Amino acid sequence: MPETITITDDRTGKTVTVPIEGGVFPSSALRELDPNLYCYDPAYLSTASCKSEITYLDGGAGILRYRGYPIEQLAEKSTYLEVAYLLLHGELPTTAELEQWVFDVTHHTFIHENMRKRFVDGFHYDAHPMGMFVSALAALGTFYDDSKEIDDPEARRFQTLRLIAKAPTIAAMCYRFSVGLPFNQPDNDLSYPANFLNMMWKIGEYEVDPILERAMDVLFILHADHEQNCGTTAMRVIGSSQADPYSSAAGAASALYGPLHGGANEAVVRMLTEIGSIDQVPAFIESVKTGEDRLMGFGHRVYKSYDPRATIIKATADDVFTVTGKNPLLDIALALEEVALSDSYFVDRNLYPNVDFYSGLIYQAMGFPVDMFTVLFGIPRMSGWLAHWEESLNDSAQKISRPRQWYDGPDERDYVAITDR
Repeated sequence: MPETITITDDRTGKTVTVPIEGGVFPSSALRELDPNLYCYDPAYLSTASCKSEITYLDGGAGILRYRGYPIEQLAEKSTYLEVAYLLLHGELPTTAELEQWVFDVTHHTFIHENMRKRFVDGFHYDAHPMGMFVSALAALGTFYDDSKEIDDPEARRFQTLRLIAKAPTIAAMCYRFSVGLPFNQPDNDLSYPANFLNMMWKIGEYEVDPILERAMDVLFILHADHEQNCGTTAMRVIGSSQADPYSSAAGAASALYGPLHGGANEAVVRMLTEIGSIDQVPAFIESVKTGEDRLMGFGHRVYKSYDPRATIIKATADDVFTVTGKNPLLDIALALEEVALSDSYFVDRNLYPNVDFYSGLIYQAMGFPVDMFTVLFGIPRMSGWLAHWEESLNDSAQKISRPRQWYDGPDERDYVAITDR
């Protein structure tokens, strides 16, 4: 027997029964009761704005799957470009499909010289890399005449290739500009993560360490998508107006720029730095309980248990530290995690480590400045954003996004002349 929910409008006695599918019932039930009746849902805590086949997330059970594949398996066995193909096409690629996909991405990594020489040089010498990254994404669309042909599947395919391929190039370019170093051109002989590291760090002779290359690939996989988060929602909302994908991606990256979204791992590093030593952890814990401080990197809007990505990233950190040496903040992080996981105050509030808790330590150990952390998030999330953008465009149920509001201002009133105010 199908599951249903029955809603009664006590004002009129009218009743409507609608089906429940996957824990969701259609909002049309409210319109059937009263066309002027809406649900007040700040921050969309209980609203499903779309139906998606891309990412499954069960926060209570700590489950994350891309197109049905557990994140643990993908992080262990896959590469980022293979995962990007999965997100975009719905299935893991065959050997031939993956070879062609990698070739296509690799041969779209270069950016127009005018972007490098004129656009980037227009920024102030100490511009934040993420601000440059956002601006460069928006500007990139102006270099392609077909960028606005979103109804053409072939044009969309090329924009997708370009954005995924050029995101690391732009990111490295923004960093090199911010520290006054000459830009490195992409190297088509290197893998996606190795090429990015090479563009970031090469000065004279440089060889990418395979452990760091793999760590970068795993980090990219873990950050590739995460359901309807703030940035992905921004991508869908902007795309619903039929804006080109470069403008939509710039908007998504702008959402990611916020400290409550992509900037969380930066906040973790700052928190650990301020704690300073292991013997200060108990005092910090008490200050969190009294509301004087915030425990960054713990808890999540969706996860009510241990973030599955945090487990993977913690193991990745161990591998990275064999190459870079242990991050001095690691001992503080481990002590903080141990206390928080055993203290009922945090356990009762479902405050478990999330992906941001250890990712910043890895980035810092690899040499990335704190200002680059959010940019590092934006590179892999590009594939998730584009997968949702493509899915949304092909969803006949979607229209231009236009949420309702609950007007709570003054009732009608007459204009008062300025002399009488």
